[in-house]
Amino acid sequence: MVPPSIAWRATFLPSKTEISDPVRRVIVGTAGHIDHGKTRLVEALTGIDCDRWIEEKERGITIDLGFAHLREEDLQVGFIDVPGHERFVHNALAGLGGIRVLLLVVAADEGVKPQTREHVAICSLLGIPGCLVALTKSDLASEEILELARMEVEELLAETPLSDAEILTVSSLTGDGLPELRSHLLELAGRHATAVDLKRPCRLPVDRAFLLKGLGLVITGTLVSGRVRVGDSLDLLPSAGKARVRSIQVHGSSREEAVAGERTALQLTGTKREAVERGEQLVTSGKFGTTTSLAGRMTLLADAPKTIRGSIPIRFHLYSSEVLGRLRPLSGPLEPGSSGLVEIRLQRPVVAIRGDHFIVRRPSPQSTLGGGQILDPVWHRRRGAQLASALQALEGGTQDALALWVQEAGEAGVATESVARRLGVEPATIEPDLAALVSDQQALRVDPGPGHSARWLAPSAYKKVVDRAGKVLKSYFRRERLAGGIPKAEAIARILPGRGSELDDVYLGWLEAQKVLVVNGDLINLPGRSAELTNDESELSKAILQRFDAAGLRPPSPNEMREELGAKPQILDGVIRYLLQNKKLARLPGGFFISAQALTRVADELRSSDLDTFSVGDFKERFHLTRKWAIPILEHLDSTGVTRRVGDARQIVRTGP
Repeated sequence: MVPPSIAWRATFLPSKTEISDPVRRVIVGTAGHIDHGKTRLVEALTGIDCDRWIEEKERGITIDLGFAHLREEDLQVGFIDVPGHERFVHNALAGLGGIRVLLLVVAADEGVKPQTREHVAICSLLGIPGCLVALTKSDLASEEILELARMEVEELLAETPLSDAEILTVSSLTGDGLPELRSHLLELAGRHATAVDLKRPCRLPVDRAFLLKGLGLVITGTLVSGRVRVGDSLDLLPSAGKARVRSIQVHGSSREEAVAGERTALQLTGTKREAVERGEQLVTSGKFGTTTSLAGRMTLLADAPKTIRGSIPIRFHLYSSEVLGRLRPLSGPLEPGSSGLVEIRLQRPVVAIRGDHFIVRRPSPQSTLGGGQILDPVWHRRRGAQLASALQALEGGTQDALALWVQEAGEAGVATESVARRLGVEPATIEPDLAALVSDQQALRVDPGPGHSARWLAPSAYKKVVDRAGKVLKSYFRRERLAGGIPKAEAIARILPGRGSELDDVYLGWLEAQKVLVVNGDLINLPGRSAELTNDESELSKAILQRFDAAGLRPPSPNEMREELGAKPQILDGVIRYLLQNKKLARLPGGFFISAQALTRVADELRSSDLDTFSVGDFKERFHLTRKWAIPILEHLDSTGVTRRVGDARQIVRTGP
């Protein structure tokens, strides 16, 4: 590939200019069949030749996107000259995604051609709001031919959203009609100029990336939202790269910043050329996500080859992205000329938000099938009634979509940043809409604590937690009637499985406030519940304690106790747990049980002795123990703060003076 013109180097020379606001900004895209005079017309209007490559000049066709601009008082107009040859439609789609006004070019001596029709179809599907038609090469056509061409264009546009477009006759060679075309174009561009919302995060789809000697990596694209400044550190998605903006150029002038609606060239550092391809998006860090699963409303072109009933292979276009994938209707077969809801699964991730326009083409033979608008950029497959209600919500307004996304987040809730990424806005912008859901009792606000942003939870998800908590606790205490409570960690794992456990403190606080449960240290209980022994269990408890107290530091095993007392294993185990919870018995490392009184006597004897430190051997000798019992007892004394291990010895910890 031939490197860009040396003029590109000049644009990055350090002559900085500031944005002069208020400036109205708009991107105009030329479209039409090959060799109908698009590039020459743009040159006649702006004085800029959009054919950048030697191959383009030699062949007389536009292969890649070309760019030009003009300024009229406070109106800044950028031109994207898109290629017309059918082999280069994918490049055309990369440019058409960012424009507000279509300048449709039709050669008067040839009339409407196949690429004219496809470009009109694509622009209609993309929802481009403004259109002006230029009948070029008027010097080569008679009045009769001109009138015929005009009728063809009117017929082509009649059934499209562009039907009210004006049709003007012009010759780039003689200049006839150019002043009128320029005047009408500026008036139309002024009506559709982009309103700059600098509160939105930066988003720039990359349509070109190249290296300039001495400057490094340069990318170009139309800034879709927000602003970009020199020195900004931004994300490159979906590659997950990082880049810093070293310099900015807009329409031949170096800038300190560029804003939405401007054709922008950025010199980047911090990333390699091979990491940046057409389809990447340069975005504010953390404000956008990637996806391979989307839902949207799509219109199937009237001349589509057949009805879409099941999953079909597609080529998906969104801004400068072009990815293979599959599409299937979600609301019944999609007939040619009709629209319906669709699911799109992609082979590679793209950056997408709700409201983005997309185009779908056949992979082979390549032709445009249709296009539409994304309703959910992070679509989760559903069935039956859930699918129907989800689709209804997505086709509603932002509030309905937010309610759906909160609902689908389940017990984990959804963070403000997460839904903001799906909408391409700053989190603060969407907070009032989420708060409105709380007022409508469609959401609960959760504040996890310092360092964590607010999360939003559906009331139905909380109700599930309440119901599950009641069932878990009742089931546990039916089995463990003598338990003083269920261990907190076990309760959380069973009441809040999965990601819901991230909000365990919040949920437990809510559940305790509503008297669903009681938290007591590391145990969770039912309100008002206490473990009570039956008469038989009380007698068994006394017998167990007497046996353990009598055994001292050489207690019996549970099996020995079962044989001695003739108790059923389940009942004996329950009573032993009851005694453990009431601190009558203690559990030693290794699973041994011992009398709490016996351990108290050992602690008292050690503290009242004249020893400061002692060895394991000293301990064994003093209390007449084997190593089997000495080690577990010493580890228990260490864990309860009676002793402290110092090397191979123990130091006695004494309290008081």
